[in-house]
Amino acid sequence: MQKEDAQPSLIRRYDLAIWIRILGNALNAMTTFIIRPFLAIYLYDKLGGSLVSAMLVIGLQPFAAMLTGIFGSGLSDRFGRKPLMLSALVIQIIGLIAYTMADSVISFAAITAVMGIGSALFAPAANAMISDVVAPKQQTEVFALLHTASNVGTAFGPVIGLLLFQWNSMLVFIVNATILFAYMVLVWFKVPESVQRIVEPILEPIQTIVRSKERWLDHKALYALTILAMPVGMIYALVISMLPFHLSDHFLKSADILASLMTFNGIMVILFQLWLTKLTQRQLAYRIIGLSYVLYASVAFGYGFSRYIAALFIFELIFSIGEMLIGPQLQKAVSDLAPEGKRGFYFSIFGLHLQLPLAFGPVLGGLIYTTWKGTVMFTLLGILFLVSGAAQVLLIRYLRKRQALGLAVHSRKEESFST
Repeated sequence: MQKEDAQPSLIRRYDLAIWIRILGNALNAMTTFIIRPFLAIYLYDKLGGSLVSAMLVIGLQPFAAMLTGIFGSGLSDRFGRKPLMLSALVIQIIGLIAYTMADSVISFAAITAVMGIGSALFAPAANAMISDVVAPKQQTEVFALLHTASNVGTAFGPVIGLLLFQWNSMLVFIVNATILFAYMVLVWFKVPESVQRIVEPILEPIQTIVRSKERWLDHKALYALTILAMPVGMIYALVISMLPFHLSDHFLKSADILASLMTFNGIMVILFQLWLTKLTQRQLAYRIIGLSYVLYASVAFGYGFSRYIAALFIFELIFSIGEMLIGPQLQKAVSDLAPEGKRGFYFSIFGLHLQLPLAFGPVLGGLIYTTWKGTVMFTLLGILFLVSGAAQVLLIRYLRKRQALGLAVHSRKEESFST
């Protein structure tokens, strides 16, 4: 007797377009993490040892991504997911080729900002596509697969970057551009459009302004969810910008330690993301998210006070667990919250929880570091995690109750109509 609830294998559970999207996450993360961990040290040397100036340049990419997310938040809802994904890939390919011709800090910074625009266009459109085509019950698993793929790039990108930047930086940019071009061809021919484009009637200017204000004011829950998730973006911002300098205060070969920590993190996520997601999928989302904030807080304190390499790897393992728990859950929360026709907008705005800290976090961290050093900086971040985590739990509990109440009211209305 066959089981009625038997599911197909993981490979067959999703169509080719979803797997192409997952491959894209791995490739985008690879190109990002080959460059990003070592950009702070490169710019610090080129700018004559000015830490704050180096952090300002690093902030250009997420700042450009932030502006793109704010002003282009509804582009994929209006023009479609596929055109935005293709445009983003073209921008990134051009940026990678331009890196091979960069001969100054200014040109390097300008190209990095352009790359930020490309990443800001790609991610919300691609995530909205997942919400369009994947059933709600399977979305947590798909977002977990996306996160696993990203960590393939995270695991191997820093090591490749450390080796190739010491050997021949041009080769890695050319190879990455070639890979992204091949991926763009796959998207062009194998990924169908997943949303009906929005065509709005021509309105009077005043009507358009009023309607725009109403739209922005209608999404307070999204803004609160995004703001309370910003400490997650902040710890990433400080890891890629300030952690190398903090480690150099206490350890020799800090760049090697950072690359090893990031590779260890990526490998842990690759090995255990899907297993951990399945293990916790029946738990209430706000409990998993709350636990994640506590884990992140302990990591921030650990970064600040660890003076042994072994301790750093223990806290990196805790970081990996928190990352695996919170990523799919927050993405699913945004997907559940987004109304039909606004998924691209919702994922663009939620993307600010990473882009804003990445834009301003390095500068803020640089100011705190130069005044009080890294221990104080990471201690303040740990406290921020505990406070914002408590607020995020309360918010998600409230949204869950509101959604359950709305479903109950809708069900009663359907019953009364049928009778």
